[in-house]
Amino acid sequence: MTRFRAICTAVLFVCASGQVLADAKSQAADAEKFLLLAHADKLATPVFAQVQQMFAQRFAQANGADSKKALLESYQAKANAVLEKAVGWKQIKPEMITLYTSNFTESELKELIEFYQSPLGKKLMEKMPALSGQSAQLTQKRLETAVPEVNKLLAEMMSQLEPAAAKPAAKKP
Repeated sequence: MTRFRAICTAVLFVCASGQVLADAKSQAADAEKFLLLAHADKLATPVFAQVQQMFAQRFAQANGADSKKALLESYQAKANAVLEKAVGWKQIKPEMITLYTSNFTESELKELIEFYQSPLGKKLMEKMPALSGQSAQLTQKRLETAVPEVNKLLAEMMSQLEPAAAKPAAKKP
């Protein structure tokens, strides 16, 4: 009878672990679906564009002739390959899925998917890049007013530290 219980327990354990694996696969699939809806597969696009621009600027600074444009394009392609290997979607997707599955339940991921497929979710995705840029500009503009004051405070602190640093330590007799 004890052996029968042990076998039943083992079977239950195997079945339960199979369900956990199925749930994990389902959650991972939901995470990937959400990430695609959120355009996470395009997160590195600005990095690629920035590197391409950097190569083009250096080429122009070196007065690269039109006859050498193929050289520029060759190096841009090599840079793209390096970036693709480091931050391409195929490379970061597994880690991004793990990141989202460890922070959101399967139910929450389904809700996120539902929202991002809704008209409001689609509008948010459409407007988000411009809103992020405008938010950054707004913050930068506000920071510019604080920088002189922060620099003044830093200078005051340094002036109070300088006399202490300039004084030799008192010797004990």
